[in-house]
Amino acid sequence: LSTSRATTPQARIYLIDRKSLEIREADEEVYATLEDIADALPENTPRYVVLSHPVTLKSGRFSTPYVLLYYMPENSNNELRMLYAGAKELMRNTAEVGKVMEVQDEDDVIAIRDALVDA
Repeated sequence: LSTSRATTPQARIYLIDRKSLEIREADEEVYATLEDIADALPENTPRYVVLSHPVTLKSGRFSTPYVLLYYMPENSNNELRMLYAGAKELMRNTAEVGKVMEVQDEDDVIAIRDALVDA
């Protein structure tokens, strides 16, 4: 993903392969809207989303934060919750994101835009 000069949102979704325990891309797609990301996330399985989203801050300054969305639906099974929680810092460090933001459902994903402006 390009970050600092991007004028449109860009995101990739990652999962943990339960057999190999490797973190890998869920698909080849680069998502361009928060709504597309929300639609692509499963209802009951955690995921990581690496997101570059340009925003105009309240100060009027343009910024393109590079964040990790830690998607943990409330109805995820405990085994997956533990697996993703244990690998969160590894994913954060590997992706070199500036911030980790936890989301639980589609509404939380779509509301990230406002959270980035307020940050």
